[in-house]
Amino acid sequence: MQASQQKVVQYLGEARASEQALIRVLQSQIAMTPRGTYRTALEQHLRQTRDHATRVDDRISELGGAGSALGTAVGAVESVVGQVLAVGKTPLDLLRGSGGEEKVLKNAKDAAATEALEIATYTAIERLAQDVGDTETARLAVSIRGDEEKMLARVMREIPKLTDAVARAEVEGSPSYDVTKTGAADATRAAGRTAKGAARRTTSRAKRTARQARKAPGVAQVEGRAKGAVASSGDLAIPRYDELTADEVAGRLRELSQIDLAKVDAYERRHENRATILSRISTLRGDEPWPGYDELTVGEIEAAIGAGGDDRAQRVRAYERAHKNRAGVLQAAERERATA
Repeated sequence: MQASQQKVVQYLGEARASEQALIRVLQSQIAMTPRGTYRTALEQHLRQTRDHATRVDDRISELGGAGSALGTAVGAVESVVGQVLAVGKTPLDLLRGSGGEEKVLKNAKDAAATEALEIATYTAIERLAQDVGDTETARLAVSIRGDEEKMLARVMREIPKLTDAVARAEVEGSPSYDVTKTGAADATRAAGRTAKGAARRTTSRAKRTARQARKAPGVAQVEGRAKGAVASSGDLAIPRYDELTADEVAGRLRELSQIDLAKVDAYERRHENRATILSRISTLRGDEPWPGYDELTVGEIEAAIGAGGDDRAQRVRAYERAHKNRAGVLQAAERERATA
């Protein structure tokens, strides 16, 4: 590959990493944004971002590269940043700190800054491609930059309205934020309706539908939190919960899925609020190796490890050791790492 082509591939690789990280951030922002014009904008932005990532990836393949070493490193860093931002912006944050109106406004300001960065990125790619005579890449950059410029203008139109909502809530004492109308709440309700309808047909189909719904980032924990807020001790995954000491409960938490951890957390906060249990839950809460992991059987996880390479095997190994510590899963992860 020529030096000029390598440089174009490097820039495209960095753009692809940014788009992939942004997908996760947008999913989380949608999860905490109520219905309205701003959430509609975010949903459109998510669709565009997925499309941009695919188009950039296709162009990299056409040029015969998978990204330079620098692009790969940037991609890894950007992916981690995206995951951290996503975890930090879930609807559960709305239970503490500043009001929902202000959190949505801050997200919108972050979105404006991200759009400006994306515009600069594709401006640089266009110019570089023109300098080296790569007209196809230049056209791609112009097209994507046009989408980003339109989205930035749309976000900027939303910011005054979101600021007005903050003023009404924080200054006038008239809040309008309703957590039950957020993207995550809507997704949870939709999953529940789907599961309920499927249950009327067959129990097994309902279970499959629920498992599929929980593959959406953030939905499982929101569902667990909502169920725990109204649950009785008999609804929890730990039998005889109210009869156990804090240490006994804490000793059984590692076996629970993320949805069950969220359920226990909400139940415990509503009743005894024991620090030992809540602290242990905090150490166990975190991202599954991939959305929906906790819903899979050992055999399904083993198959997924084999199709995912060393990176997926490492994530499974770390998560499994901290939680269920199942021998079959750990052995499959070790085999994949050894042969990768």
